[in-house]
Amino acid sequence: MGMKLKFLGASRNVTGSRYLLEVGDKRVLVDCGFFQEWKFKDRNYEAFSVPPETIDAVLLTHAHLDHVGLLPKLVREGFEGPVYCTAATREIATIIMLDSAKIQEEDFAYKAKRHKREGKKGRYTDQPLYTLEDAERAVPLLESVRFEHSFEVLDGIVAEFVEAGHILGASSIKITINIGDETRSIVFSGDIGRPDVPFLRKPKTFDAADYLVIESTYGNREHIEVENKEDQFCEIINDTVKRGGNIVIPSFAVERSQELLFYLNKLLSDQRIPPLMVFLDSPMAIRVTQVFKNHPDLFDEETVRMLQEGSHPCDFEGLKMARNSTQSKAINQIRGSVIIIAGSGMCTGGRIKHHLRANISREESTVLFVGYQAENTLGRQILEGSEEVRIHGEMRAVKARVARINGFSGHADQGELLEWAASFESRPKKVFVTHGEEKVAMGFAELLNKKFGFNAHAPEYQEEVILD
Repeated sequence: MGMKLKFLGASRNVTGSRYLLEVGDKRVLVDCGFFQEWKFKDRNYEAFSVPPETIDAVLLTHAHLDHVGLLPKLVREGFEGPVYCTAATREIATIIMLDSAKIQEEDFAYKAKRHKREGKKGRYTDQPLYTLEDAERAVPLLESVRFEHSFEVLDGIVAEFVEAGHILGASSIKITINIGDETRSIVFSGDIGRPDVPFLRKPKTFDAADYLVIESTYGNREHIEVENKEDQFCEIINDTVKRGGNIVIPSFAVERSQELLFYLNKLLSDQRIPPLMVFLDSPMAIRVTQVFKNHPDLFDEETVRMLQEGSHPCDFEGLKMARNSTQSKAINQIRGSVIIIAGSGMCTGGRIKHHLRANISREESTVLFVGYQAENTLGRQILEGSEEVRIHGEMRAVKARVARINGFSGHADQGELLEWAASFESRPKKVFVTHGEEKVAMGFAELLNKKFGFNAHAPEYQEEVILD
């Protein structure tokens, strides 16, 4: 049949999701994500391994930066085909790409100015990775598809998107290839969510596929079930208020920020925390919150009931939206304790760095992590106990309290991943384990082999396999 699969990202690392499926002379790219781990960031600047103009179509599992963040670069370098995704993914991906492009331009300008002042030269100084214009050219290529509706991507190649439960609009994708009398199928799990997170419907499963590409972000651990997640959140907030500091929460603009607002709404309503001002300091998160309001059809039953009763889980008294940089800068001039939710979630860029700079060396403040921190990111350095960290070119002592609540993760843990994989009534011919740190992905592949008798393997970056 002449099928090949090449792993261009998220291969023995977590971010940069990109998989190139070749069927004869047809090429379909699944995801086009940004590498966020510091040691892999150079890969964002590398030329694509195949000319972008030779790719016929792109399928997006969901709208996180590490799944869509290189799409503007792909367009900049020649891709002109359709990009298929769910309607919510289309809206959120538009926000993500435009925001990322703005950050690329701003970071480039800031670093160029700093390097000139310091008499240094950065590795990439001639132009930003991509521009706002590149992102704007990518947006019209996005085409919405319905959940659980099969459609023809190319002649002989059919795709179906099903609920993944990770973020709003997130999907797993099944691709079926028909050539002559032969049929093959391959499932890309995307990022698999948890069965009990606020807002979202549960992930759906598959009963059969010839090949499976499965994520393994938390493939080596179980989430500590935090039935007292609200209690932990409450304790951290009240302790910080007592000490007179701020609660600074690096948060992903999609899902985690909205989930935080959900729980803060509840804590404030129950009067378990004082009536603090809560700042959502992320224009992207603000816009994504509006997307949530546009898609009540994707909510779980509990959230639908709340909406029917006239209460929106992402809105409450005391919530302030910092829509511009002036409003953002003013937050750090406020006396007294406030809660600041800002991106990026791994502290790799965005407004969170300014709030960390203002609070990281204050013993009375708290930096609270509620999401995954990839290797070598600033967030991971802080979380692992670094005594000082580099922020905006300067070393700063870490004196603030550093806390973490695991129960906010939007990724399935090891047990939940195994339960999802167990849905296959017949074993796939081959299973490829991706989206995990090297030891995690390789260990999860071994676990799948042992538990289910799968032929599972954790592919390396740029590895190419022939699918029989």
